[in-house]
Amino acid sequence: MSKYVTAAEAVQVVKSGDRVYLQAAAAAPTVLANALTERAEELRNVEICHLHIEGEARYANPELADSFHVNSFFIGSNVRHTLKAGNGSYTPVFLSELPHLFRKNVLPIDVAFIHVSPPDRHGYCSLGVSIEATVAAIENAKIVVAQVNPNMPRTFGDGILHVSEIDYLVEVDTEIYAHEVEPCTPEENKIGEYIASLIEDRSTLQMGIGSIPNAALRQLTNHKDLGLHTEMFSDGVIDLIEKDVINCNYKGTLRGRVLATFLIGSKRLYEFVNDNPFIEMKESSMVNDTARIRKNPNMVAINSAIEVDLTGQVCADSIGPRMYSGVGGQMDFIRGASLSPGGKAIIALPSITKKGESRIVPFLKQGAGVVTTRAHIHYVITEYGIADLYGKTLKQRADELVKIAHPSHRERIDKEYYELLHQM
Repeated sequence: MSKYVTAAEAVQVVKSGDRVYLQAAAAAPTVLANALTERAEELRNVEICHLHIEGEARYANPELADSFHVNSFFIGSNVRHTLKAGNGSYTPVFLSELPHLFRKNVLPIDVAFIHVSPPDRHGYCSLGVSIEATVAAIENAKIVVAQVNPNMPRTFGDGILHVSEIDYLVEVDTEIYAHEVEPCTPEENKIGEYIASLIEDRSTLQMGIGSIPNAALRQLTNHKDLGLHTEMFSDGVIDLIEKDVINCNYKGTLRGRVLATFLIGSKRLYEFVNDNPFIEMKESSMVNDTARIRKNPNMVAINSAIEVDLTGQVCADSIGPRMYSGVGGQMDFIRGASLSPGGKAIIALPSITKKGESRIVPFLKQGAGVVTTRAHIHYVITEYGIADLYGKTLKQRADELVKIAHPSHRERIDKEYYELLHQM
């Protein structure tokens, strides 16, 4: 075969029993994944592993369970059903450690499907908007297949690879998966105000995608000399960078550059990062390394949760025993920010679910997973205020967290907590 082939030709390299890694998030190589799915009848026991990916995941159809099994390192909505259906599983792992699973051959990779920009005149492509563990997968895979897309931004950092490192290339012309910025609710805006009140000038920020990070970022227009060291970011940072609010001049790690490992946002974001040397995309083993995170003075980590109990245990990956997302990089950054000089580790969440259930709870649901332990927690924020738990006793923590619970639930959760304690 020539190096440039069709998708149908390229996926012929996958054999029954192989493990295939897909590049993550907005860089999901969907054309290749769909072409592989077309071979379902002739394949058996192919493991398809990845972090959260955008777009469709046809291989995750439970009817194809004999052909494909999904192994998620972070569970997205498009494959969440596979755990219950039996054609999928979840591997808990810190995002900082995922590349090591490939390099140490704990999870050998047979084929890596990636998504790159066209090669430049020197033959170099870019992994664009998602690096995470893809570099480690490329280095350790027996075969690398790339879909080559003129819409993929060229980013600087670890994602530059020569065509000689790729076995087969498939030309495509598809839009990169995009998320438009959604309006914030009054509750989210209030949470954003509380978060912003804890951020000092010359702080370095970590945040994810969603309304709460965007609400916080909108409150920072009068801040000065902020940095950005985050596993991912979205559109909310663009205006702050253009206004020189985020200039990264006082970071301790990679000063003068934004540091991230993947991006998800609108087309505006992808145009902004394209060929932009201010944005440095690095592997998650570096970006999420606690030792590097803590070198940033005044590191502020902003993460979310599904529920927080009155002792400060944070469940962020499951609803009871039902896996919902994953460990991701929360603990990497919570610990890194906690150890940073002047750092602040924040868990921010609305006080209630869409169904009106309290997210501040006496005890986590049976079977729920603890992502951030009660020993690691510092600040918890809802629209009702800031609970500072650092150095607090269990009694003091419960009092702090009840105060920021929704008023209609405060008396109940306080009563249930102490009633159960007295029964023991």
